[in-house]
This record gives sequence, C-alpha cells and structure tokens, in this order.
Amino acid sequence: MLLLLCFPALAHAQADEKKIAAVVPDIDRLFHDFGQDSHSPGLIYGIVANGRLVHVKAFGVQDLDQKRPVTPDSLFRIASMTKAFTALSILKLREDGKLTLDDLAEQHVSELRQWTYPTKDSPRIRIRDLLTHSAGFVDDNPWGDRQTPMPQEAFTRLLAQGVPFNTAPGTRYEYSNLGYALLGRVIANVSGMPYRRYVERILLGPIGMTSSGYAVREWPQDRRALGYRWEEGRWLREPDMDDGAFGAMGGLQTSATDYARWVAFLLSAWPARDDPDQAPVSRASVRMLAQGSNFAKLAQRNGKSGPSACKQAAAYGFGMRVAQDCDLGLTLSHGGGYPGYGSHVMLMPDYGVGIFVFTNRTYNGGAGPAWDAAVALKQAGALVAREPPVTPHLADGYAAAGQIYAAGNILAARERLAMNMLMDSDADSWTRRLAALRREVGDCRTDAPISASGNLSGSFTWSCERGRVDGTLLLAPTPTAGIQELKLVARQP
Repeated sequence: MLLLLCFPALAHAQADEKKIAAVVPDIDRLFHDFGQDSHSPGLIYGIVANGRLVHVKAFGVQDLDQKRPVTPDSLFRIASMTKAFTALSILKLREDGKLTLDDLAEQHVSELRQWTYPTKDSPRIRIRDLLTHSAGFVDDNPWGDRQTPMPQEAFTRLLAQGVPFNTAPGTRYEYSNLGYALLGRVIANVSGMPYRRYVERILLGPIGMTSSGYAVREWPQDRRALGYRWEEGRWLREPDMDDGAFGAMGGLQTSATDYARWVAFLLSAWPARDDPDQAPVSRASVRMLAQGSNFAKLAQRNGKSGPSACKQAAAYGFGMRVAQDCDLGLTLSHGGGYPGYGSHVMLMPDYGVGIFVFTNRTYNGGAGPAWDAAVALKQAGALVAREPPVTPHLADGYAAAGQIYAAGNILAARERLAMNMLMDSDADSWTRRLAALRREVGDCRTDAPISASGNLSGSFTWSCERGRVDGTLLLAPTPTAGIQELKLVARQP
C-alpha cells in the first residue's frame, strides 16, 4: 500500500513557505552556476518542507545526444546516498527481531568465520561496525565505485578468500563500500530475499517510490539521465553498471519526485511523539540514522557560507553523516559520487526541511550549493525550529515557580519541591534572594509561556515593573517530578 506523498508536518515545525519562495530565485542561481561551473550536462535540486516537495528546479539535459531536458521525473543514480536505504533496512530487521546491531557479521555471512584479523587482540566485526565504517577496512572509493555489477557468486568467492584489513575493527572511522556490500549480503541472508527485493518491498513500495530501483535497464532510456565524466575539456559517456553484489553501497536509481518522498519520510520521524506510527519503519528506527560512530571530529561546513566562521562536530551515523552545525543545529547529510553521477542530500530535522541535488557528471556532488541554500533559508527566516510541547509536569512546575516569586517564599510551593531543593539552599536564603529580586525589578507577570527544552526542563522570561526576570526550570526524575533547580536572574530593560 502506498503512503501519501505529503507526510504530516507538525504544527510547531512549519517552514515559512512564503519566505522560502522569496529566497528561491537566489538559490536557483546557486545551483545554476554550480552546474555551469562544474560542466554538468544536467542537474536537478529540490527543497522538501512541511512534508512535501515545495520547490524543484531542473537545469540542462538528460543526455547529450538527444538533448532531452532534465525533469522532476528524470532518473539518476544517487550513488552512496543509497547507503541510508541499506542502513534503514538493517534497522528494520533489528526492529523485527531478526538481528541485533551487536551481532557478529559472521553470524549472518558464514564466509567471514575464517577471516584472519590484523592483530591477535582484534575484535571480530559487528553489524554496527559495518554501518559506521569502523570495521577496519581500507577507504575504497576509487575501487568500490566500479564494483556495483560484481556477480553475487564472485562476491562470495572474494569473501571466502578473505580481505586484508587496514586497521583493527572498532578503532577508527574509514569509509568502506565493501562494508556496505557486506550489509547487503546480511540483508539478503537474514530476510531470505535478494537485497534489492527487500528494499523495494519494505521501503520503496510503501513510501511510494514507484520509479526507483536498482536494475537501471528496467526503465526506458528516455526516462534516464545518462552518466558522463568531464575529462580534458570534453564529456565522455560512462558505462551503465548493472545491479550486482555492491548495489547496497551505491546502486539506487531514482527521480527527484520519488526522492522527495524519501526525504519527507525521514524528516517525519522527528520529534519523538505519541502520534500513530504507520510508516514502513518506525520513527524510532529512522531516528537511529543519527546515531552510530563515536569517532567524532571537528569539520568545516560545506559551501561558501562562513568558511572560517562555522565549525561542526561531525561523525558518521548509520548511513548518514551527522553534524551539529553552528547555525542549522542537527544535520544529517550524505554525498554520492559514482561513475557518471554526483549527488548530495542534507536534512535539518530541527526544522523539518531537506535539500537534495542530483547531477549526471562523475563525482559532481553539489554539497556546496546545497549547504549554502540551507544557510540562505535560515538567514531569510524561512526555517522555524520545532519546539517540544509543554508537558503537564512542566506546566505544574512552572506554575509553582510563579507562586514562589509572587509569595516571596519558596515554601509557598513546598509540595512541588524535590528533596534536594532546601538542602542546596535553605528557605531563609531563598527568602533573601527573592526579596532582592523584587527590590530590583518589582512585580512580574508570571503567566508568560515557558519554552520547553524537554519534558522536564524549560526556560522563560517574565516582564516586570522595572525590567524582566530570565529563568530556567529543571524537574527531578521522580514520579512527582518535583522542582530540583530553579534559577531566576534579574535583567534591566
């Protein structure tokens, strides 16, 4: 059964579509100039917000002979952006109780049981090591990108022979297409069906990605963006690679129309909530894409937007690069580089917005304009952060904070205090501090809304006669959720 194209967007996560539309001409120019400067025959990008594709723009042609223009339904190989589909398939099998992330890979791929590890104290490879590129394999982009059509039988022979390690498993991050090909074999062995069939059945079909798949020749050529590389001032046609054992690392073909459904589906998993969970994979499992490796590093944001001003704390999650950005908050992203194709996607779960770009030129990913576009949306005020709801516990605690200030006595809400409050600062001390606050700012309006930072925490600002009071509230992890910390600071107008 197909899901609706428009995934529900929460009321507190509505991007401002008028402001998006206002900045779109500038973003169009970003991508147009990138396509021209990078010698890409064709390019398409999309912005997903409020659960749907709100803008899509195509430039150039699908193929250089027939000059068919790129459209939202043109089919592109998205290379390593396929890895998120593979990772989520693993998480679905975990959700169904078919495997755990700490399973040894050799439990599901028997050929690995005879492998020789680099040191005697090397741990054996776990499923999560493969997901986070920390299985000890060497970075293999130049080699791995050409392995997509490897027959399954040849892959079995390769695994039976064993492969050399670059490092001991679990000791560092190193990008491995081989590792994701192994995950494809795990999916096939555990599910009892070929990898591509599992993804088509569990993800592509239910999400409504009916034009997406791995066997690219199953679609007519006039639908496909053909792949080229730019070499010595001319375009050269790259060979089409059939589906094979390495399809799980980068073989998916899709359109902007279809991929927007995928982006909307992923973004709909944030935040955690009580709404019915009707997607093909649970929201909790989708959010696990943002978990994974502890091999974090300081990274530079892609693009031209603040090259020296913005640093990111970045790590590899499950099939996605995860970073905390100085402007954009939590981001999930991934590039795709492949013979004939380049692509990039970046998601901003705090805002429910995603941007993606496909091109039909080798390794021409488009990360720069994608991130510059995101910053442009932020600067235009088009991104509206999701705010956690105020829970009954937090509302009760906040009302008690107002009672305490109005009375000038912390004991006015004694029943709402956690056991540590009067131990950390006694009632007389609180009385003196509250009196000093009132002398400085006077009476305050304590009915202003509190902004939740979680179910048991929040911040607020009270308008007062001679200034304001900024406050934070933290409740205790007890059944009554009493106040464990209350901070009140006077501010002048």
